[in-house]
Amino acid sequence: MAATEQRDLYEVLGVARDSDADALRTAYRKLARKYHPDVNPGDAAAEEQFKAVSAAYAVLSDPEKRRNYDEFGHVSLESGFDAEAARKAREAFGARFGTAGADGSSEEFQFGDVDDLLGRLFGREQAGPRGGGGRRPFPVRGADFEAELELEFLEAALGGEKRLVLPGAGGASETLTVRIPPGVGDGGRIRIPGKGGAGHGGAPPGDLWARLRVRPHAVFRREGRDLVLELPITVSEAVAGAKVEIPTLDGRATVTVPAGTDSGRKLRLSGKGIPDPAGGPAGDLYAIVRIRVPRDLDDAGRKALEALEPFEPQEPRKELFS
Repeated sequence: MAATEQRDLYEVLGVARDSDADALRTAYRKLARKYHPDVNPGDAAAEEQFKAVSAAYAVLSDPEKRRNYDEFGHVSLESGFDAEAARKAREAFGARFGTAGADGSSEEFQFGDVDDLLGRLFGREQAGPRGGGGRRPFPVRGADFEAELELEFLEAALGGEKRLVLPGAGGASETLTVRIPPGVGDGGRIRIPGKGGAGHGGAPPGDLWARLRVRPHAVFRREGRDLVLELPITVSEAVAGAKVEIPTLDGRATVTVPAGTDSGRKLRLSGKGIPDPAGGPAGDLYAIVRIRVPRDLDDAGRKALEALEPFEPQEPRKELFS
């Protein structure tokens, strides 16, 4: 986002300046859905609003960029902006300077608005060569943008390719194919070089960062690189043991339930968890046993359970009081 776009970013998202990250994300998602080019084909105004919303969220969702924006305003959005240098410049030049006149009086002069000063320091233009007229562009790399990319759980775990639609100039949109490495997680980012803001003065464009939002899965739960699932078994399988099939990321696998297995026991399948995007070993898959007891028993069923009573553990809750 260029510093010349003077709309307040909080106003663009329709949130208060003290809004937390969840409020920002909720507002962004609502507006992005409302103004997305796929929802408003050919609507240039909606496209511009979508770009403004995306650019505003890219700044305010980044803690450091948000701090700089709150402190310095739009000039902080220029590529190459240095917050520490800006603070020093503001301290050095942002106030009035006094110089002694020939008669000993104090002559004051105003350097101008601090925002103008910072804009000159981090802006897009510089004076031309000595003896030359006019001004020439100051090389400034384009700003980095951020877009949200939603993935299904298995897309994130297994990797692949995903379409990302970017609004373009003149009502057109650009469709990018983003390669998803296996094993990426919720909140991760993927860099797409050269798809950010345009550079100035011959400088290269910025990059686009796709921030990932991974939807939950109906069966699997992720814990780091490990996968966890709940494994229902019957009382008979728990008592006598059994071999049962469970789902994995790459199909079905058979796990052995040892005889006398209690509910809550973890059964481990090595290497069947989440792949490592860096190429390291995958995590493990843990099946947590959950014993399903019989219900709606008839007389014969109740008698069968009563016949098991002599074999049941004695004082199963003794450890609770030890």
